[in-house]
Amino acid sequence: MRLLHWRTGAILLFLSGVGGVAAQEAGTAVQFDLGGDVAAATLAATGTDTSTLPPPAPPAATPTELPDTAPAHTVGPVTGLPLPRFVSMKSSRANVRRGPSTTNKIDWEFLRRGMPVEVIAEYGHWRQIRDHDGAGGWVHYALISGNRTALIEQDMLELHARADSESRVVAKLQQGVIADLGDCTQDWCELSVSGYSGWAPKTTFWGAGPDEIRN
Repeated sequence: MRLLHWRTGAILLFLSGVGGVAAQEAGTAVQFDLGGDVAAATLAATGTDTSTLPPPAPPAATPTELPDTAPAHTVGPVTGLPLPRFVSMKSSRANVRRGPSTTNKIDWEFLRRGMPVEVIAEYGHWRQIRDHDGAGGWVHYALISGNRTALIEQDMLELHARADSESRVVAKLQQGVIADLGDCTQDWCELSVSGYSGWAPKTTFWGAGPDEIRN
């Protein structure tokens, strides 16, 4: 067997009898202080029609000021979808702004495609998001996806054949791996990486609500 740290490339370790090593792109957040013109060019590069964007709104909370939780049992005023809700980053490069407009400063940037984030507010074409560390800001809706993913928080996490800690271990994941999220029971979820699937407790990753049921 071979194991490489997730920041250098391969981040999935399969047990003997399963075989294979899966590579996953790693990423980091980078600070930026760019003007609105550069931001507009970024949106144009992704095919976003900036002429249809809503007018600027007052600056939103900075990443360090985001609330711990969004109000319970609310829906987004734009989409009618629940708030908060989990989504994932569609792009491998996404500007995170202080407010829902290209005139707002870019505080930092997501550089990892598929990273799970939570949507906690909506305004026009913009969504306020936060990551597993609680940092966040506003991104254009075109930069996020409804595909559900999970960020592994426990090192050498064992994936089981069933939602049972006594069942066979089919794979082990390093901390930092991003997996696709499948079905969920009250306490377990099915995770998949490069065609390999198994079950893990919800407490070992970030990307699913504690009471969320998926099937």
